Amino acid sequence: MVSDAVNTPDFLRTGRDSNGVLHFSFTRTQGDFSLQVAGGFGPGITALFGPSGSGKTTLLNCLAGLFKPDDGEIVLNGVDLYRRGPKTFVPPEKRRIGLVFQDGALFPHMSVSGNIMYGRARTPEADRRVDVDHVVELLGLRPLMDRSPESLSGGERQRVAIARALAMSPGLLLLDEPMASLDARLRGVVLSYLRRVHDDLGIPMIYVSHSISEVLALADDALVLSGGRVVASGRPSRVLLDPALGGMFRDDPVENLLDGTVIDPGVTGRSGRVQVGEIEIITPPTDRPAGAPVILALGAEEIILATEKPSGLSARNVIAGSITDLDPVMDGVYASVDIGVPVLVALTQGAVDALSLERGQDAYLVFKTSSIKLLDAAPVGDG
Repeated sequence: MVSDAVNTPDFLRTGRDSNGVLHFSFTRTQGDFSLQVAGGFGPGITALFGPSGSGKTTLLNCLAGLFKPDDGEIVLNGVDLYRRGPKTFVPPEKRRIGLVFQDGALFPHMSVSGNIMYGRARTPEADRRVDVDHVVELLGLRPLMDRSPESLSGGERQRVAIARALAMSPGLLLLDEPMASLDARLRGVVLSYLRRVHDDLGIPMIYVSHSISEVLALADDALVLSGGRVVASGRPSRVLLDPALGGMFRDDPVENLLDGTVIDPGVTGRSGRVQVGEIEIITPPTDRPAGAPVILALGAEEIILATEKPSGLSARNVIAGSITDLDPVMDGVYASVDIGVPVLVALTQGAVDALSLERGQDAYLVFKTSSIKLLDAAPVGDG
């Protein structure tokens, strides 16, 4: 038997992390495209990011077993899923990896219940660790169980697809741009359900997205691909805004997506109020009732940062906080400000220098009510 360390490029041996859930180091060539990757994923939510054609979906398909690498290894929770040396290849149906596609890919001839139970029926009884009834409640699917996929909205289909993947009790959940086809309001709902699933079930997730805002709101870590290679990894706010990436993602405006609860919906001509953490924020009026969960979207470039509390402003929101990070980007600096929840603020380098900003400094965030968008969130009563 030939050791896998023989005839294996050096980069293929850099991905192992003894503290991680999964590590991989492999190559795969498809026509003119070559994927050469090494890395690892921990127990949280990791965003897989990169421009179109960078290899994100190919990487997911190799992890799931739908594609076979040409060389290297894939190890999940200490178990070899693929290894070239001893010629190990675990087929996809035995990997206990859930995969959710952009369009959900539900079986049209099955009901919602049938789709969800499909994965569970093919999971050995000894491996069934996830309570399907709990998943159904967690994702708010109980009223939909007898419905057909064609009668569902886009957000409902994605929630059913997530439930079907979870019903197989996966050790890892792969999500390939699950919100790409959804409008902004539905994206807010699915985003909050994904947070809930991870917090409640603790299943590690790898989340592919083209949206910096979604990644910053959801992920614990980020891994960036470009041209079939890993070019960056680490904390999402630092990785995705890194000037070394050449402004790869700067066409996507950065929005803060903050969990909130409606205190006062307001009416036409009168503002509403939303609780975010311990902070009360003045918002546009909304048709959601008091007590309803929402996601508050606030662009990083819509916020003014002050070092002293301003007065006499038309802007209704003046929020005290503390600067925790100052991250340079191609065209300026992003300040991360703790107001009880982290908020990113886009600044020029000139403003940072003029205000002598530094980590640990007190600051005030100033923004107009009209700068805020309110997105639907998963109902609190579900799950």
